Amino acid sequence: MNLDKLKDQPRLLLQAKLKPVQGSRFQPTGFPDLGAATFDGPNGVKMLLVESAQSMANRLEAVCWDTNANDWIVPLKGLPAVLVLDKDKKPLTNSVLEAHRINSTYIATAKGFDTIKEAIAFNDKRPFDRNPFLKALLRFDVNSLIHGIFLEKIAGVIRLPRALTAFIEATDVTTVASGGAKVDRVRAAKGDEGQTSKEGFGNVIYHREEFTGNITVFFNLDLALIRGFGLGADVETLLIAISLFKIQRFLCDGLRLRTACDLDLDGDLIVQRPAEFILPSLGELEVALPGLIAEAFGGKADKRFTTVIYEETTAKKGKGDKADEDKTED
Repeated sequence: MNLDKLKDQPRLLLQAKLKPVQGSRFQPTGFPDLGAATFDGPNGVKMLLVESAQSMANRLEAVCWDTNANDWIVPLKGLPAVLVLDKDKKPLTNSVLEAHRINSTYIATAKGFDTIKEAIAFNDKRPFDRNPFLKALLRFDVNSLIHGIFLEKIAGVIRLPRALTAFIEATDVTTVASGGAKVDRVRAAKGDEGQTSKEGFGNVIYHREEFTGNITVFFNLDLALIRGFGLGADVETLLIAISLFKIQRFLCDGLRLRTACDLDLDGDLIVQRPAEFILPSLGELEVALPGLIAEAFGGKADKRFTTVIYEETTAKKGKGDKADEDKTED
């Protein structure tokens, strides 16, 4: 694996064509009170957002975690993360899959979070020093260095943008309108005693909207941001390799976005910038990552998890969390 061509480059830009595994129709992401995100592109081209940046962040994280083992998948073992246990010491969630990452309610209000907070070393009487913050993310939740974090539960200035951004768009889209029916074999109409279709009684007719079009997935890795962390060459190489692994793993295993949106690669993953960079294969990254993890953190790939305990009584009652752009259903 050779990353020399990425030195002094501000961005790594990648894209790939996608197509439905069967047929030509696909179902895009949908938003409450909006539905499918259609828009007019340059020169009036009909376009569609198939998968948003926030949803893609979720998917790029999910392909890295073994939910059965409650651990990173094998090539990533040894990376830091925060594990959340309930009051009975049973696994509840973790910073890789949880909304807001370490800003999640289940982490930020848990017993043990003070250790993370102290490492961030925020002082509301001084300008924010992000160096302890970045070192704390490397120590506790390296995933946040890649996908960003907004720790507003500590202070509104503690935030980090995404280093890896991805989204899926379709061009020249056409709407495919269809529908169906839920048939009640017992009562075709609603019941006589106040029973309604909302309760599951009676026939229900519904409409359905799918699309056809040319689908493209885009990836943007902010190399300048990663170098700006100032965490050393070994960490920079590791963060780039993890990001490339997430991309390759998603394209291999993660393209069934929804029941009616099962996609496949239509050609090769193309390097847009820098054009001379040769992208490592998934196999090359799987071989290289254990060594890169050892170099960045020192020693063999031991588990570097921080465990916190979440109890219902530890969560402060209030207005609830501010809506975050990640871990939301599109």
